[in-house]
Amino acid sequence: MLQLAALIDRQARFRGGYPALTFEGETHTYAQFAARVRRTAQAPAGLGIGRGDKVATVLANRRELVEILWAVPSLGAANVPLSPLLMGPGLLSLLQDSDAAALVTQSSMLPVIDSIRAELPPRLRDRILLVDAGAAGCLELAPLREAAAGTAPGARVAPDELFNIMYSSGTTGLPKGILHTHFVRSMYCLIMASAWRMTPASVVLHTGAIVFNGAYVTLMPCFYLGAHYVLARQFDAVPMIELVARYRVTHTMMVPAQIVAMIDAPNFAPEKLASLQMILSLGAPLHQEQKDKLNALLPGRFHELFGLTEGFVTILDATDAVRKSGSVGIPAPFNEMRIVREDGTDAAIDEVGEIAGRGPFLMTGYYKRPDLTAQAIRDGWLFSGDMGYVDVDGFLHLVDRKKDMIDSGGVKVYPRDVEEVVARHPAVREVAVFGIPDAKWGETPVAAVILHQRGAVTENELREWTNARVAARYQRVSRVLIMEEFPRSAAGKTLKREMRAPFWEGRERKL
Repeated sequence: MLQLAALIDRQARFRGGYPALTFEGETHTYAQFAARVRRTAQAPAGLGIGRGDKVATVLANRRELVEILWAVPSLGAANVPLSPLLMGPGLLSLLQDSDAAALVTQSSMLPVIDSIRAELPPRLRDRILLVDAGAAGCLELAPLREAAAGTAPGARVAPDELFNIMYSSGTTGLPKGILHTHFVRSMYCLIMASAWRMTPASVVLHTGAIVFNGAYVTLMPCFYLGAHYVLARQFDAVPMIELVARYRVTHTMMVPAQIVAMIDAPNFAPEKLASLQMILSLGAPLHQEQKDKLNALLPGRFHELFGLTEGFVTILDATDAVRKSGSVGIPAPFNEMRIVREDGTDAAIDEVGEIAGRGPFLMTGYYKRPDLTAQAIRDGWLFSGDMGYVDVDGFLHLVDRKKDMIDSGGVKVYPRDVEEVVARHPAVREVAVFGIPDAKWGETPVAAVILHQRGAVTENELREWTNARVAARYQRVSRVLIMEEFPRSAAGKTLKREMRAPFWEGRERKL
């Protein structure tokens, strides 16, 4: 029987002396890591946590978060990773929605937790564990772990049992709990290890938040192979480059904003990143201008993944990264894809439609939301809400999010088409295009930008430059907004709906 829950113990037996996890300069071997995971599992087990329970974590990147990620499933329980950026009401709603039976967090979150403590279910209120120095009303994970016996209780977990509930980042609305089984996560191990050409000798760097599902596309294959996982507390381009050089990192994944920051970093030098065999971009489209720059500076490393946490991915392999740079690749092995018209029929080659897919990554559903599950999964196909087309070679080209399309005088404007133009301006670091109300056209495009250097160009200059280069009159932007930063999810995704919302206050936006 497939036993993902026992994977770390297996690595301790056969790869015990090899490095497993490095965090802030301290490395633990697989034997040491497995011992810590077993002891960590004793803490929730001692509180009565077992098969079918959910254990929420509200932690920034740290060693204990990786240990809990493996410890909880060994009990037959499921992880519920939540972002430490959540405020009280948002955290409360997700703890309640997930039916969490225990919460593992850090002392810096106590003011937020104290603000909602009275509203927590009594069972959860008595099962708050801190990974660091405690406070009244909380248990401390470290003393419980060190006092625990050296053997974990263990549970034989079936492939169809729940491994985690991943809450969506909320880029298009309220977060939904996405259910992943042990089988699904095992498929992450197998398929992604092959796609990234990882081996037991690989060194995998992760600098983003582990609460983001994108982290699992490198984390799962890394631990499956018994490779070395290097975790940073947070993304910062300058130390990230130094970590690559220090540990001879071979694989890393980033969202587009992080790739841009890396290239712009003062210590960026291709020779410092020479050990890299793979740079994976995911979470949002990387604009063509930036793809071309990365492929020129670090040739032969770039991979791109388009996918949904709900369970479908395409991959642009490094071998196709230049030849098919305008695409996001082909379905991963054992994944299938359709481009679907409004009437439910399959679109022709080069015809835009909604992207649908199915395969071994497919979620069981949204937790306690059969209505939303039925909307997303129809006849076994996951409908993405993303628009795209397939070229004659079968490669997928993204057009835009269905909900982000702009209806200007009855003509559909795809924001990404305009973004690709704005991104070519040398002063522009990042761009996001969205629609705002317009008395004549109903909606009109607006471009929000972050500049490389403040004052390098004015809003009017950039608007005129853009409108002189777009392909059609209806793509012209009515305004340019120069911003210091974009609102982002915990995953680093740009939240266009937050930028768009003030303009639509009191109005109904028709999709």
